[in-house]
Amino acid sequence: MGYIGAMASTAPAPTCVPTRGWNVRRILFLLAGSFTLVGTALAAFVSPWFLLLPALVGANQLLMVAVGWCPMSLLLGRLGVPD
Repeated sequence: MGYIGAMASTAPAPTCVPTRGWNVRRILFLLAGSFTLVGTALAAFVSPWFLLLPALVGANQLLMVAVGWCPMSLLLGRLGVPD
């Protein structure tokens, strides 16, 4: 009985090519991740009220998905960060 499916595709595996510079999308991901981690850590060690910070980050991400912009993207655009 043969082994079916081994090496079925001869296409090369996709590689991750680093990009230069910081565009709006990269900065938004950086800020969202940082605020989520900081808010969660503060909630664990200081006060549960700090869970509002990750909740606001999540609401901001939902806004970005729903309408295509968020307050931080507008601010970064005004600061001259490239799309």
